[in-house]
Amino acid sequence: MSATRIATAAAALLLTVTLAGCGEKVEGNARPAGGGGGGESVNTDFDKLLRECEVVEPAKIGEIVGNALSVTTSFSGAVCMWDIDDAPGGSAMATLNWYEMGTLNNEKTTNEKLGYLTGDITVQGRRALQVRRPGDDDSCGVTAPAADVGVIGWWINYRPGSAHPDPCAGAQKLVELTLDLAR
Repeated sequence: MSATRIATAAAALLLTVTLAGCGEKVEGNARPAGGGGGGESVNTDFDKLLRECEVVEPAKIGEIVGNALSVTTSFSGAVCMWDIDDAPGGSAMATLNWYEMGTLNNEKTTNEKLGYLTGDITVQGRRALQVRRPGDDDSCGVTAPAADVGVIGWWINYRPGSAHPDPCAGAQKLVELTLDLAR
């Protein structure tokens, strides 16, 4: 079989598979965002876009991570990140995620698929998750239900092998602070 025939056959197969996947029928009626009737409204005005990155002052993040003074925003988007240059043991990073449509069960399922160690803890009297990567004592995340809808989570990552405070305690403190400020 010639290379041209093989390429043509492969393209035809790919097109068939693609079109078959697009032919799935979904039952129900289309509704605008926020009109699902599930009791949760979705903000479609985008008037709070990236405001969650300002929920905790960088100075407070530095204090919680280990009395660090050099805390700078390094990324704002689906998650918010801060570089901490003078954390105990060297540099560190703090990360905040806030998923308006997220749930703890979805976060737990996703973490387990990634092979992370996920355990239930309590934050401000509510179920939350503590998440660690196997064999990594230098980072930890805590995720809790947000004050209104969705979930929030903080991760602290210290330099691998450095002397530093417990990253889980710091991540939990940041979650508690975020929940206090969001009310």
